[in-house]
Amino acid sequence: MPYVTSVERIGIRKGIQQGIRQGIQQGIQQGIRRGIRRGIQRERLLLVRQARKRFGPEVAEQSTAQLERIEDARQLEDLAEVLLDAADGNAWLHALKQAAE
Repeated sequence: MPYVTSVERIGIRKGIQQGIRQGIQQGIQQGIRRGIRRGIQRERLLLVRQARKRFGPEVAEQSTAQLERIEDARQLEDLAEVLLDAADGNAWLHALKQAAE
């Protein structure tokens, strides 16, 4: 077994600590990204459910594809208000199409 000097032991310890910190930081970032993606997907599902309740299953089905193109959570939140204010399913789908472009 090779001899490890105290300087080497300190370097190894610092390397391990740095690796742990980097691993924790990467885990936090991945968790945040995963949480955001889940939140966006839930917002989409909620909008589809509301469209189905308000305008029927055909409009809800047409909404799904357009909503999948939208990645911005704030834009999805704004669309929730648009859905509530839309006069009919066609108005909703038109506004949704514009938002997805």
